[in-house]
Amino acid sequence: MELTVYLAGQIHDNWREEIKDNAKSKGLPLHFVGPMENHERSDNIGEEIMGEQPNKVFKDEAASQINNLRTEVLLHKSDVVVALFGDKYKQWNSAMDAATAVALNKPLILVRPESLHHPLKELANKAQVVVETPEQALQALSYIFETN
Repeated sequence: MELTVYLAGQIHDNWREEIKDNAKSKGLPLHFVGPMENHERSDNIGEEIMGEQPNKVFKDEAASQINNLRTEVLLHKSDVVVALFGDKYKQWNSAMDAATAVALNKPLILVRPESLHHPLKELANKAQVVVETPEQALQALSYIFETN
């Protein structure tokens, strides 16, 4: 059995690569998907597909349509969602992806520092698991495959 894991969260550091590398080193049968990690491509994809837009608002709207298509397809195909929240970056996309996972009845592992307990309390209450580090999220996924 292989699980498809959607990694939701900010794209400004390498937390996804750390999870992927750790999963591979542990031999876990996990396939990872997620948002476009190339920020420039994500911001420009609407114009690449639909042509030049008249202003920044329309450019953002066009990019959002394509990015939302990607997210919707990959979330539907995922078996579980790991949503990372941190203190450093705005987390709107993480919140949207996590809420979509809940709405789709996808198991959700919420990763957040204790300092974000209060602002994420309702979302945390809907998650199957709440942890503080990506490594703990991977340990929870690993437990699925244990037999003894």
